Amino acid sequence: MNKSFQPTKISDSVWWVGAIDRLIADFHGYGTPSGTTYNAYLVMGEKVALIDTVKKGFEDELISRISSVIDPSRIDYIISNHAEMDHSGSLPYVIDQIHPEKIFASAKGVETLKAQLPIEHDIEILKTGDSLSLGNKELSFIETRMLHWPDSMFTYFADEGVLFSQDAFGMHLASYERFDDQIPESVLEWEATKYYGNILMPFSPLVINLLKKVGEMDLNLKLIAPDHGPIWRNKIGWILDLYRDFALQKPTNRVVILFDTMWGSTTKMAKAIAEGVESEGGDPRLIPLSVSDRSVVATEVLKAGALIVGSPTMNREIFPSLADVMIYLKGLKPKNLIGASFGSYGWSGEAHKNLDQMLKEMNVDIVHDPISAKWVPTDEKLMECFELGVSIANRLSEEQ
Repeated sequence: MNKSFQPTKISDSVWWVGAIDRLIADFHGYGTPSGTTYNAYLVMGEKVALIDTVKKGFEDELISRISSVIDPSRIDYIISNHAEMDHSGSLPYVIDQIHPEKIFASAKGVETLKAQLPIEHDIEILKTGDSLSLGNKELSFIETRMLHWPDSMFTYFADEGVLFSQDAFGMHLASYERFDDQIPESVLEWEATKYYGNILMPFSPLVINLLKKVGEMDLNLKLIAPDHGPIWRNKIGWILDLYRDFALQKPTNRVVILFDTMWGSTTKMAKAIAEGVESEGGDPRLIPLSVSDRSVVATEVLKAGALIVGSPTMNREIFPSLADVMIYLKGLKPKNLIGASFGSYGWSGEAHKNLDQMLKEMNVDIVHDPISAKWVPTDEKLMECFELGVSIANRLSEEQ
């Protein structure tokens, strides 16, 4: 057993025993250049509970960290807050090593775990309001359906004010620092925004309801322990406020200008729009897809007020990189955006019209007819693009 994998004590009775993945670069199409962690937690009472496991392939790290605290066979209960494979993939192996007395999950969690993994052990169902005694301590449970899977659930350890929040309040960040106050706030904000924008944005109405429910429960939160990234102990109010802002998606003066180009014409148009936005005090975010990842686009769109999209026409369609990102954004369901489309062409010129239709399907409020340029944009056409940027910036300013 590799004894170099060390646990971290996060409260009097709770240990972090997860795994660190520095090599993962893509997570379901979400770029993760900073890697990630698969967090699992050991709650020590007269009975011992393991909350979540880790991705298959990282079980050695999990068992090694647990073994530095107790003999793994002493674990009585395994609780699955979230059945996605990065938290349950090693569960069959862990069951064989531990032989727990009981395994628990939500009703949908039981269904999902049994469907995707070779688990013969009985799994007991937990629902909101249920509790589990550890003898001298107690855990309680809150179902958080569709945040972000149907099985999702929180576990609350009232004795020490620890909320085990599965994927909520997490981020993909591989770090040996376990706590929020050990990481620069700028890094926390970017990674938290990126995580929400790419995973939780479609479920924003549910996030608002959850935050309201948690507030009404008046939990004594001292730690929020998610399944990815650092544990929150110093910035709990900060991350809760950030999630509230994310969920509301109130328009800002940020204008995302998303484009790709073949021979530079669409780039010229995009730059002219950005100049117009900036001239009126707006915040243009020029994103060329030739060098940008779709997950960065979603991150920027989450905190934007406008989305302007441009493409050359290729085979009577939008450029492939735009098709990829627009379908991705449509699934994320951003809200409260105004927008427009633009593009260049040499022959038939369908791209800007198709982009306009895609924006409408995303419920973006279209504020200008599509702008198109044949071959190379003229000075007059570039001025039209500039004026589009001006009008977008002014519209956003009026709505602040």
